[in-house]
Amino acid sequence: MPASPYAGKQPKDWLSITKQLVSNHPLEMGELRDISLEAWKDIFESRIGKEQLRIGTDIFPPPQIIGFLLHELIPNKLAKKYPKEWTKDKTAKEKDLVYIPNPDNSIEIKTSSHPKQIFGNRSYGQKQTNPKKDKSGYYLAINFEGFTDSKKPKIRLIRFGWLDHSDWIAQEAATGQQAHLTNEANNLKLLTIYPI
Repeated sequence: MPASPYAGKQPKDWLSITKQLVSNHPLEMGELRDISLEAWKDIFESRIGKEQLRIGTDIFPPPQIIGFLLHELIPNKLAKKYPKEWTKDKTAKEKDLVYIPNPDNSIEIKTSSHPKQIFGNRSYGQKQTNPKKDKSGYYLAINFEGFTDSKKPKIRLIRFGWLDHSDWIAQEAATGQQAHLTNEANNLKLLTIYPI
């Protein structure tokens, strides 16, 4: 597990650290944005079954299904374009998008129909004891609209940055299944790459 680049730093310094981390990442942000938008477009151009049903025209999946499709399409697109550099996760211990030359640059993908926040399952906000995968590292966060009667949904926001396990807060209720980011992490550790 790599050390946190924010260790010992005050929140007032976080934004400059985030900018440096994003700048140093091997994947260019314009390309990551374009591939994410292309994956979104592909969802609505795909046809399903013998009836050739289309998402957004004939069927209207919940946000979890749309998020799942983005989780699948983005890594597959990058792996096809850069097969020696990027691959989709093959085990539960790997991030969603694996950088083959240096796994420390691998990316976890989070999607949400909330306008500005992303969420993890409750384990993200709990102390890590032998976790399936490290919760700290690079994150691609995509927020999109849900379906309404009047229009096809759009991507609202694409952000990229580094989040630490300690940035997540689990729901307090024992039955709560969700974790959310602290306001400081949400605002200072993820840089907007769309819209630009």
